[in-house]
Amino acid sequence: MKEILFKYMTRLTSLNEEEQQAIVEDILIEEYKKGTALLRQGDVPTKCYFVLKGCVRQYSINEAGKEVTSNFYTEEQAITIFNSHKQDKSSEYTFTCLEDSVLVVGDLAIEEDMYNKYDQLESMTRKMIEEKFGQVQDEYAAFIASTPKERFRSLLLNRPHLIDRVPQHQLASYLGITPESLSRIKKRVHTDNH
Repeated sequence: MKEILFKYMTRLTSLNEEEQQAIVEDILIEEYKKGTALLRQGDVPTKCYFVLKGCVRQYSINEAGKEVTSNFYTEEQAITIFNSHKQDKSSEYTFTCLEDSVLVVGDLAIEEDMYNKYDQLESMTRKMIEEKFGQVQDEYAAFIASTPKERFRSLLLNRPHLIDRVPQHQLASYLGITPESLSRIKKRVHTDNH
């Protein structure tokens, strides 16, 4: 698992192997069972995460009481909660493990201390967030402009592993459609491809 962290540090910093090893020794890696809520909607976040293994779902309950899935985080993805730096700002989302997961756990209370101790860690974190933010912007723009069938095709192209890892009703919510529509679209796309 730690080799994934080394890969990121090598790509996003100029830390030598000894410095990378020291950071990895200081980082908390935790295992979570399927169904574990990492953060509940309305709670104040105190941690951030990086997925080494597993799948984490981000969702909220809307005013009508319906669950709306907004993202899935899988291997090598950071779970950042941008409102977390605002004191006592509660989360608009719940984050739940859809599979048994292994995550790097960052404590927001000691984040500054870690950055002071390892100056390139802050730069690495910023680069990771910038990469993710650019990707999210592109995905959102494409999502708004596309039909449900195009969204599904995009999912097949960019994140095909989610098809087998995520319950269909959650996948449908993520795509902004009903489970029945997802079923019809899957059949059409399958027919188109054969």
